[in-house]
Amino acid sequence: MTVDRRWRIALRAIGLTYLALLLLIPIGLVFYRTFEHGVMAVYDSVTTPAAISAFSLTLTVTAIAVPLNTVFGVLCALALARGRFRGKGVLNAIIDLPFAISPVVVGLALILVFGRGGWLGDLPFQVIFSVPGIVLATIFISVPFVVREVTPVLAEVGDEQEQAAATLGANRWQAFWRITLPSIRWGVAYGVVLSVARCIGEFGAVSVVSGKISGDTETLTLLVEKRFQNFDLAGAYAASALLALIALATLLAMTTINPRRDDA
Repeated sequence: MTVDRRWRIALRAIGLTYLALLLLIPIGLVFYRTFEHGVMAVYDSVTTPAAISAFSLTLTVTAIAVPLNTVFGVLCALALARGRFRGKGVLNAIIDLPFAISPVVVGLALILVFGRGGWLGDLPFQVIFSVPGIVLATIFISVPFVVREVTPVLAEVGDEQEQAAATLGANRWQAFWRITLPSIRWGVAYGVVLSVARCIGEFGAVSVVSGKISGDTETLTLLVEKRFQNFDLAGAYAASALLALIALATLLAMTTINPRRDDA
């Protein structure tokens, strides 16, 4: 066995050990603790009114935030990849703000804007400590994913086909639906999957703006924290396992989409 081969094997072993210690073992322990007392105990824990309400709210917020961010992400990607305008670099930097700013800071900023006494605190409906605040926080946190997945795809495919369609009499709307969208569909799908995962797993910003009202503004991640703090470890593990299953489904979707995106 050559020295290079030994080094490769050693590096792989170190990498796998690192992943096992940080990811596989903790997640495995969560599932072990979850089903330690049987499947029925888990079923009873995830079908309580509080758990059903938290899961329903999480899905509702995700169902609102993801389509809005998808539309915005595609439009923003088109502007970054095709447009020429002043402030393009600033827009490009702003898109990455959710990656740089702590979600807790995002939640505090929303309170300063939409909370009582804030800049827009006199709206006819309540934003902070209600569902609209959770939606706004989730939208802000998950903004970059579709943009960052679609922009490089648009830059790679170019606009030659769109220009050819324009010379044949197609308007911009027709060119978008028949040429642009099919060429970026896997990038959009990948961004949507990442956005869904981020929305479902968001905690920091939602924790600040939600008020953590059980049965009203408590998402699934907040339910895990509440049960853990109340020493309901079995309930916390069950809710965590549900989040882990969603994450695994997301990983499976990403694994399925990525080869198709590369072949497109």
